[in-house]
Amino acid sequence: MLANIPSHLSELPIYKKALDIFILSRRISSYMNKDLAPLKPDGTEDSNIYFSGDIIQQSESLAPEILKAELERYSDKKLRHVTSVKLLTNRLYKNCKRLEQSNSDGVDFLPILRKELKKFKKLQHSWILKF
Repeated sequence: MLANIPSHLSELPIYKKALDIFILSRRISSYMNKDLAPLKPDGTEDSNIYFSGDIIQQSESLAPEILKAELERYSDKKLRHVTSVKLLTNRLYKNCKRLEQSNSDGVDFLPILRKELKKFKKLQHSWILKF
């Protein structure tokens, strides 16, 4: 995350929701890794373990991209960060759907994350309109 965040930016609802999503993603992934990390009987690994890492990386990138968009002066560069937030959100949602097919007790928590992502998308829509 970026250091020395101006207080008016750290109070943005979309920024706060991005941080919530990151915390939730990290906890879900940690919980799921306990089921997905062991090797299968044939010696192969569960491919879903990569999706659990992806949701952490994607959710971790949301808040910094929001701040970069807010702090950018030029509209074309600002739009680049806004587009990045949209792509990250879509990928995060798709990876949640993929993880729901995995053999883990953590799949019960993924609908909560998807619900939070839907709330985030609503915030994102109103946030984008101000640019």
